[in-house]
Amino acid sequence: MNPERQKKAPIYDALERFRKLHVVPFDVPGHKRGRGNPELVRFLGQQCVGIDVNSMKPLDNLCHPVSIIKEAEELAADAFGAAHSFLMVGGTTSAVQAMVLSACKAGDKIILPRNVHKSAINALVLCGATPVYIDPKVDVELGIPLGMEVQDVKKAMEDNPDAKAVLVNNPTYYGICSDLRTIVKLAHEHNMLALVDEAHGTHFYFSEELPCSAMEAGADMASVSMHKSGGSLTQSSLLLLGPEMNPGYVGQIINLTQTTSASYLLMSSLDLSRRNLALRGKESFEKVARMAQYARDEINEIGGYYAYGKELINGGSVYDFDVTKLAVLTNKIGLAGIEVYDLLRDEYDIQMEFGDISNILAYISIGDSLLDIERLVGALSDIRRLYAKPKKDLFTAEYISPVVATTPQQAFYAEKTRVPINECAGHICGESVMCYPPGIPILAPGEVITKDIIDYIQYAKEKGCSMQGPESDDISYLNVLKKGSF
Repeated sequence: MNPERQKKAPIYDALERFRKLHVVPFDVPGHKRGRGNPELVRFLGQQCVGIDVNSMKPLDNLCHPVSIIKEAEELAADAFGAAHSFLMVGGTTSAVQAMVLSACKAGDKIILPRNVHKSAINALVLCGATPVYIDPKVDVELGIPLGMEVQDVKKAMEDNPDAKAVLVNNPTYYGICSDLRTIVKLAHEHNMLALVDEAHGTHFYFSEELPCSAMEAGADMASVSMHKSGGSLTQSSLLLLGPEMNPGYVGQIINLTQTTSASYLLMSSLDLSRRNLALRGKESFEKVARMAQYARDEINEIGGYYAYGKELINGGSVYDFDVTKLAVLTNKIGLAGIEVYDLLRDEYDIQMEFGDISNILAYISIGDSLLDIERLVGALSDIRRLYAKPKKDLFTAEYISPVVATTPQQAFYAEKTRVPINECAGHICGESVMCYPPGIPILAPGEVITKDIIDYIQYAKEKGCSMQGPESDDISYLNVLKKGSF
């Protein structure tokens, strides 16, 4: 990385120059720098709406960058140690899908952990690739899926030598990391691409104390959620490429689904956030790691809770752990994670990243302070004192191994019929069902619905998890495949 060059922010600088020109706008957007929508100006401010502009020669075009956006992408590649980067304005969802669509076409195989984000499975619906799922090990006490074991990946590659790629989570939502270097090496030995979903690993690139990043491991492509731990605006992301990828082809894939009206608010936030991380990321994330560890220590002192960390590392399914992730097991105080999540929000005005059946997750980042941590610790202590119940049997896993009957694309487009959810056991699902966040499908298209899965969905609904995916708003029925439709 070139520190002197990283001081530049070409998109931001160009927008500031443009603002001073007072150009008369006979182009879109129709609010015309806010003049046509005073309520929007009052809400967002003139500074913001004044640079909500469309692509034009002085400001380049994201679909075919040749000037300032191209330079911003080169700077991002330099900062993250990539051969090329793309600014993404459709979230990391669009970056994950671009990876899968670049690697696979209809009929191709791709190896991936079943606990992937819905964006990866939806990409299979779009391109028609066949998934080879690796079931992650599960920590029964914590109720969370872990990473991919190297021997499981190696077996999947040997059993499917025609697979085009392997996809790895780095890390999972809970901070669990697989042995990324070894998996990338295995992929290349088997002539497969190594794709990495780093939605929750932006900070890995800016601290030697954190787990290995995708580009450091030699991966071919990585999706990086700058808006999560990187500090950019929501929906802005990066797609990173290794030296063996063809950026021209990947750009064509991106443009299949990318908007032709890219937001300069999002792009400038990526530009400024990249500069901030390149110049100050190391010290910032070292501070974040210290805050998260302090929070873990304080929460574990309360009793009843378990804020887990590096002690989970076992060299296999937990090869490494992201210490900036503050995940807390709650079911030992008789409360599901989602119940503690709701109490924190409703009674203490504390918004957590998510609550699931067994855990809550606080996303500690460059914008947090020790005062915020103290407030969370105090609230959790209160909740234990005021709301704890005798421990009872709760569901012990956030992940139930699926039985895959057909591909996501075949199932999604097959003829379907509605069946009440309590009568779905034995049917093949034609849609996804998930708690969001984290957005990992409990059921994906093409999987057999079992009684265990139905019980899990019903339990999650009763506890207040936000359920998404099916056509049914209240998840009272599911669309299942008609017999003989695939």
